[in-house]
Amino acid sequence: MATLRFLGAAGTVTGSKFVLETGGSRAMIDCGLFQGIKELRLRNWDALPINPASIGWVLLTHAHIDHTGYLPRLVRDGFTGPVYATSATADLLKIMLPDSGRIQEEDAEYANRKGFSKHKPALPLYTEQDANAALKQMRGVPYDEEVRLSKFLSARFISVGHILGSSYVTVDVTERDSDPIKIIFSGDVGRYDEPILNDPTPAEEADYLLVESTYGNRLHEETDPKDRLAEIINETAERGGKVIIPAFAIGRTQLLVYYLRELEDEGRIPVLPVAVDTPMGVSATRLYSKHKDDHDFDMRRLANINRNPLATRNFSLVQGRAGSKALSSQSGSAVIISASGMATGGRVLHHMAHYLPDPASAVVLVGYQAAGTRGRRLQDGETEIKIHGQMVSVRARIETVGSLSAHADSGEILRWLKGFKRPPRTTFVVHGEPESAAALRDKIEKELGWNAVVPAYQEIVELE
Repeated sequence: MATLRFLGAAGTVTGSKFVLETGGSRAMIDCGLFQGIKELRLRNWDALPINPASIGWVLLTHAHIDHTGYLPRLVRDGFTGPVYATSATADLLKIMLPDSGRIQEEDAEYANRKGFSKHKPALPLYTEQDANAALKQMRGVPYDEEVRLSKFLSARFISVGHILGSSYVTVDVTERDSDPIKIIFSGDVGRYDEPILNDPTPAEEADYLLVESTYGNRLHEETDPKDRLAEIINETAERGGKVIIPAFAIGRTQLLVYYLRELEDEGRIPVLPVAVDTPMGVSATRLYSKHKDDHDFDMRRLANINRNPLATRNFSLVQGRAGSKALSSQSGSAVIISASGMATGGRVLHHMAHYLPDPASAVVLVGYQAAGTRGRRLQDGETEIKIHGQMVSVRARIETVGSLSAHADSGEILRWLKGFKRPPRTTFVVHGEPESAAALRDKIEKELGWNAVVPAYQEIVELE
């Protein structure tokens, strides 16, 4: 009998890891890092309850670190099998995983140099070298193409919006003496009618479904994100301040630049220097022109008239630490987009440390801010934030543009679910904080009449 084990994204919004076991074989779907509060982050250091060497395959829904960032550690601890993902996801991970290892090494080195870690010495969870070793096991595959894992297991990656290369994964189990089972892992479902990427592809049937619930208890603001961005940028420019935007390097950064270009073209904001200051974001922005299968009509149309959809008039992709440091010495207003999106690490912390005490400047939060992250603490109104072991006063304006999220809200998730021709036997509501997951479970049961449950961390269920 097939079983499913929930090793992450159960009762929390990060750390996606699901292990499907059947016929003596194991496949892990997603392999993410836990982020947010310390209790969750410490799970990254715990040994998995299964031996990594016993896993035959890893399937990745998309490239975000909370779905992929544990992979170098899994490989270092003994996993030797192939890792399957869409071609765009595989390309993005060539950027993201070494960057993740590099950031962890840099953070450990900085903590040791400044002496603010309780560990002597502070160590990285894994290194850039570990990440490069894991990449040797990556296998990029096209959308919709069957991937035969074994005699009894096959998988398919189907476009679901969200970010470049995102997919939901269908896994078919055909064990001897058992009826076939189809399982769908939603990954992160994208939004409808958004620029750059295609809408989520409908899913028609599954025996079991795992669906994300990041925004399971809310709807996105109906305010046009361009209106809010224009308002914030104009007000900050009048004060002579900087606009600092912590943004995920993949997806959110490109969408922001797309909107800023449109606002400039429409004459709604002044032409300011716009800098993307994250190595990963720089490389990812260039990848968007390579993977045109993900592009929607407007993106293709602009490319066809030789207009770069992902560049403003005074635009720079910052190279190296020296270029990053130079941004702090530039006078006048500017927009700086830098990772990470929840201000948990990366170059954005240096910009925040510099500009949070400046009342003329603004920090703009443009996506989900998980509990315990600096982004959430700023959103909740804290007046001091610890950055690199030092307390930094918060005098800059803290603004939120919620409608810029790349995640479907509860209404959009239900819209996607209504594409199913028959209800799954069980829908597992995952990848959400407890309130969000419970709210989406209740909506699925009430509005669709489906059997929906919120699994517990490390729970094992039998798939009959």
